[in-house]
Amino acid sequence: MANIIDITVSPRTAVGTGAVNRLRKEGVIPGVVYGKGRQNVNVQLDRKSFSKVLQNSSSDNILVNLSIDGATQLALVQEVQHDYIKSTITHVDFHAVNPDEEIHAAVPVVLTGEPAGAKFGGLLELHLHSIEVRCLPKHLPEKLTADVSHLNVGDALHVSDLQLPEGVRVKLDGGVVVAAVSQPKVEEAAPAGAAPAADAKAGAAKPADAKAPAKK
Repeated sequence: MANIIDITVSPRTAVGTGAVNRLRKEGVIPGVVYGKGRQNVNVQLDRKSFSKVLQNSSSDNILVNLSIDGATQLALVQEVQHDYIKSTITHVDFHAVNPDEEIHAAVPVVLTGEPAGAKFGGLLELHLHSIEVRCLPKHLPEKLTADVSHLNVGDALHVSDLQLPEGVRVKLDGGVVVAAVSQPKVEEAAPAGAAPAADAKAGAAKPADAKAPAKK
């Protein structure tokens, strides 16, 4: 299950490009907390502390307890914006959630083991890199792990084969393929003595400098 991380944020009064840029220069990240049935709240938080949260997280789904003026709000880190030139975080969106209401989230799929079919040249192909799940916030998994060591050439792992954690449901049909071991491709050899198509055409073509026979 996803770990719930405690983060302290402060209400943000600075708005507008100039004021927000000054915050960023001071090592502060502007952000917003929004959610169903509530007003948006502008907040700010320490860049170094939040950067450590991202570095230590093994999933894109980060569940946090936001402490705002002594009150606590459960939220998902919905979006993190970056300045890739300066390698800094520029803004964070927090999606406030209710502990007693289901949330939807895309959870990454992680495959473990080496397919049995790999010994015969089979190639493992991951068809779904993530799967959308429904669950209470406390049941949100960091990832969905599946062992593929039993798959032979031509076999597939389906959604119905996944071992879902307690309280987690998926929206996809159970027959959808998550991963498969494909047959190795074999290149067709040209028949013995056959000239390549390009060479055959070249031999059949009239030389560019050939002259037409003189008229008698």
